Amino acid sequence: MSKNLLLYLFIFSLLFTIFIYVNDKKILDSRDADIQALREEVQNLELKNDSIALLNKNSDYFTLLDNGDAMSYFEDRGIEAVTVSEAIENELIGHNEVNTDNSYVPFAGMDGNMHINKIKILNHKWIIADFTDGTYWGEVFFTYSIDEEGKLDLKAEKSFLYPSN
Repeated sequence: MSKNLLLYLFIFSLLFTIFIYVNDKKILDSRDADIQALREEVQNLELKNDSIALLNKNSDYFTLLDNGDAMSYFEDRGIEAVTVSEAIENELIGHNEVNTDNSYVPFAGMDGNMHINKIKILNHKWIIADFTDGTYWGEVFFTYSIDEEGKLDLKAEKSFLYPSN
């Protein structure tokens, strides 16, 4: 009888060991699959971040101070591009007054006075600006030139007002 008892204990322990091995293998395989999926997700996110960084780098191309050809245009005329940039910003923002609309904004303020918020000088000929009256907002596209005397000539070419919700 003790022989049978030892045989039963041996078979039971063998079955228990096999059960634990199979169960642990399933758990490890599941975790390995999760780890692999997370590694792929991290790799995809790194690719997206690289793409976003490239887009951000390329977006700086459309600025006066990062565009070599546009800067050369002014340097050939003996004008500093930084000076032009400052003059444009001072001119456009300088027309933001307390109780009147900015004269460069082609729309009258409906819920306040229209003021220019942001300016982006795209190159040696074009500017885009954002404006708002606090409720309504839009954008205006300018062309500009500087004459021989250094006088700035701004012309609003196109503009639009976003529809209110």
